[in-house]
Amino acid sequence: MNTHRILLVDDEPDILEFVGYNLKKEDFQVQTASNGQDAIEIAKAFKPHLILLDVMMPGLDGIETCEQIRNIPEIKHTLIAFLTARGEDYSQVAGFDAGADDYISKPIKPKILVSRIKALLRRLQTNGGPAREGSMEFNGLEINLEKYQVRKDGEKIAMPRKEFETLSLLASKPGKVFTREEILETVWGRDVVVGDRTIDVHVRKIREKIGDKYIHTIKGVGYKFELA
Repeated sequence: MNTHRILLVDDEPDILEFVGYNLKKEDFQVQTASNGQDAIEIAKAFKPHLILLDVMMPGLDGIETCEQIRNIPEIKHTLIAFLTARGEDYSQVAGFDAGADDYISKPIKPKILVSRIKALLRRLQTNGGPAREGSMEFNGLEINLEKYQVRKDGEKIAMPRKEFETLSLLASKPGKVFTREEILETVWGRDVVVGDRTIDVHVRKIREKIGDKYIHTIKGVGYKFELA
């Protein structure tokens, strides 16, 4: 029996049945929800390794559901992949900004979906992303890697997962220039396709929260963390 637990969230019963069937064939432990609010309550008890989350749902949509999950301590580090129809007018940046780990267009062939899911779950096994031990402090800026918390002059700063991981990666080696490719591979993984603009948006939002003196742009290359 596969030990990985997956929560599938979609308001279309056919999707729940079809995708759920194919995941169970791979021996994943699967639970389903038809709306965002139920998904949150089920996730608290089920503690899934991965949540496959539809974007367009009545009531609490996928973006709002993802944002709420990222604020619940016991499940905030759960992997989240958005499932969205290709025809939807939806920004990947908005999804990643809400704290998503991947973005999958539907309809999708079962084998491809399973492959994407296994690639995501490998991150748990390889412990991908910045190190998760201790904390770092830089002239009033504290980055707590265990609690996923950032404080500036003692004041807690709300920061979505990808912003936090981008900041902690850059801060892990002050003075080192991280290329955009390095940031993408470390924070988003090799199996997620996002553009340079995604990184730029995340860095801009980080600067808005902590100030401009920490992260410096190296034109045509990437970014480095260094006190001005």
